[in-house]
Amino acid sequence: MELVLTAKVKIVPTEEQHTMLQQTLQAYREGCNYLSGVIYTTKNLIQARLHTTTYRYLRETFGLRSQMAQSVIKTVIARYKSMMENGHDWKKVGFKKPELDLVWNRDYSLGHGVFSVNTLAGRVKVPFVTKGMEHYFDGTWKFGTAKVVYKHGKFFLHIPMTKHIEETEWEHINEIVGVDMGMNFLVTTYDSHGKVWFVKGRHVKDKRAHYKQLRRHLQQRQTASARRRLKKIGQRETRWMTDVNHQVSKALVERYGANALYVLEDLTGVREATEKVRKRHRYESVSWAYDQLRQMIEYKAIKLQSKVIAVDPRYTSQTCPKCGHIEKANRDKKHHRFTCKNCHYRSNDDRIGGMNLHRKGIEYLVAVTTSA
Repeated sequence: MELVLTAKVKIVPTEEQHTMLQQTLQAYREGCNYLSGVIYTTKNLIQARLHTTTYRYLRETFGLRSQMAQSVIKTVIARYKSMMENGHDWKKVGFKKPELDLVWNRDYSLGHGVFSVNTLAGRVKVPFVTKGMEHYFDGTWKFGTAKVVYKHGKFFLHIPMTKHIEETEWEHINEIVGVDMGMNFLVTTYDSHGKVWFVKGRHVKDKRAHYKQLRRHLQQRQTASARRRLKKIGQRETRWMTDVNHQVSKALVERYGANALYVLEDLTGVREATEKVRKRHRYESVSWAYDQLRQMIEYKAIKLQSKVIAVDPRYTSQTCPKCGHIEKANRDKKHHRFTCKNCHYRSNDDRIGGMNLHRKGIEYLVAVTTSA
């Protein structure tokens, strides 16, 4: 099994290197926008033909080095193909952010705390923050095409990392964990020992309500400064939500360790479903990054040689785990209570979700191991 993740590394250039990197990123962006205009007009997505007609112009006009010019062609083609694959109408793709794509061992390399990169003026060696990066240099990881990103006056290097991991055999699974995700409790788990783990979401709901209030206030002002402030707040909230999901997913996989099977709800259609809730609750329901949390749990579980499956979420909070009776009235969503109308079993509704997901995990594991 191939584990793929993106390492985000802060690089620390000198003042001179900072200027050189800015100039390089600017030239690369201008080159991408030029080529985007060519592709938009000609609808030509064949790399060899574009290389013949635009390579020399990219080199001479924007001062791009050989590999940079080739990367521009590949980058812009990939962006157009992605747009088409996603079903969007044909339109001109714009490149607004200062970014630079780098090919491993051609445009960049890393080692001994130094990031070596090609610029318009030649190769420079820039220090980078090595904390947390040590294990990527143990020889088991492969470095992919990286991207230099300029944000908030700082440079970052985003590197796709690939590592081969021996996949855990299904018969070696020794723990099944039902993972119910929500807002009252960010995560509620139920494991093979009958133990329940709650991650409270009250502080998260409060902080998101604070961001919502700030947004409403700034939107009413309708000034340029208010719009700039809105954008910064949005970016800050996104970073904060990502950090929360990172901490929750890390705590979860470390709690259960290796050879575990995590059973999550397939929340692919969560946005469409939650848009039907009352308007005053819609922001909290729609904007939470459930898919991001699921992806974080998945790749961190794989790193520890565990498995993750996503199952049909229907009725997981309405089914009695004791007698199997399904009824919408079983769940009192407002008070987070579950009471079976058939056998009168009672519990917290999020715990019920975790229990039912755990049961689905058992059924899945039995089906896989018996059919093997």
